[in-house]
Amino acid sequence: ELKEIVFIIQSQSNSFHSKRAEDLKRDILKQAADLGKELPTVLLIHQVDGHEGAWTILPLMRDFSVTYGRNSSWIFFCEEDTRIQVVKLLETLGRFDRSKEWFLGKALYDEESTIIHHYAFAENPTVFKFPDFAAGWALSIPLVNKLAKKLKSEPLKSDFTIDLKHEIALYIWQKGEGPHLTPVPEFCTDDVSSYKADHCATTFSNFLPLCGEPVKKEDVFVAVKTCQKFHGDRIPVVKQTWEREAALIEYYSDHADISIPTIDLGIPNTDRGHCGKTFAILERFLNHSSPKTPWLVVVDDDTLISIFRLRKLLSCYDPNEPVFLGERYGYGLGTGGYSYITGGGGMVFSRVAVQKLLASKCRCYSMDAPDDMVLGMCFSGLGIPITHSPLFHQARPMDYPKGYLSHQIPVSFHKHWNIDPVEVYFTWLAPNPDESLNGKEVGYNREEL
Repeated sequence: ELKEIVFIIQSQSNSFHSKRAEDLKRDILKQAADLGKELPTVLLIHQVDGHEGAWTILPLMRDFSVTYGRNSSWIFFCEEDTRIQVVKLLETLGRFDRSKEWFLGKALYDEESTIIHHYAFAENPTVFKFPDFAAGWALSIPLVNKLAKKLKSEPLKSDFTIDLKHEIALYIWQKGEGPHLTPVPEFCTDDVSSYKADHCATTFSNFLPLCGEPVKKEDVFVAVKTCQKFHGDRIPVVKQTWEREAALIEYYSDHADISIPTIDLGIPNTDRGHCGKTFAILERFLNHSSPKTPWLVVVDDDTLISIFRLRKLLSCYDPNEPVFLGERYGYGLGTGGYSYITGGGGMVFSRVAVQKLLASKCRCYSMDAPDDMVLGMCFSGLGIPITHSPLFHQARPMDYPKGYLSHQIPVSFHKHWNIDPVEVYFTWLAPNPDESLNGKEVGYNREEL
């Protein structure tokens, strides 16, 4: 029965994202009403409990077990851009015995072991499957109850949440004692209008959001963090690739080099974190750039980014809100903790967010503290949620499953290790003549790359 499915939408409190999640909730409930069925429960994860770590899902298992453990059969998780054919989903879940422990989804796997998964399954990374959240994924209630019981006796240990879909699959697998992911062909990430979508219970609707006109070039200020030892090898890559897309760009270093040119902020380079440098950049943006410039992007000198696509993405955000945008990681979320935007993929701030941050007393606890984590801690303390976009990437394209990247038009990648960064830029990030303005058609398929 439809009423036995609890839908959990991986929503966010930012106004753009919460509206999209509300639209999806309305659509699910309308489909249910049109079927004449008793309505299912549909929850938006950002509204659950105000729990800072709600997005990591596992901390909520005990609540799910207590609330839904008796009268439900499935918990079905999806993203705000997942599109659901409710009748097909009912048929699909109906194939599985709901009294057993099931972990269902569209399977992703690593082709080579990767740092973002702590080099797990190094001998053969393809053996371990984890779900593509964009296609939706499901847990049977017996499995939810089992996980809740385990979490009660053994609290979550991990300090960091880096790739949630992989970490959840590892937790459920329990070193072979729990279920593997069962791949479900009806859970899809094809575009809703694709000819392939006929057999799908789920599809995916947004490769790169665009809300009206892209923001103007002059509305995005780009700050590149560098230091003297990388002037010779990393900065030329920026100049050969994405620098031309930026109307306003400055390079901040520990050494003034007029040939680039770089600006010496008077902060010595540190081997560990760069908190002092980043806060100096934020101060400079607030006090020395045009007050009319609504957006600041802070990137590393080995970040590859598409400012062209970022301008499309930013059209969906209100610069009058405190927006702190990028790829979300978590620290200590099982025990309080906070979320943060990981720096390598690029950190995007609305001017309002920078104003609120600097008006607070929150600052670096040391000059070489990790800037991205300190920013996460500060914004968390201010009650300003960070905004996650999966289009920013802390690692290189080969560090992600092909199936995961196939439904994205990415905004950034990071690191130059063992790759030709110029080739990566032109393969993955350069403005493509076929990119449609509505951001929905990829126009080319990168699965072969």
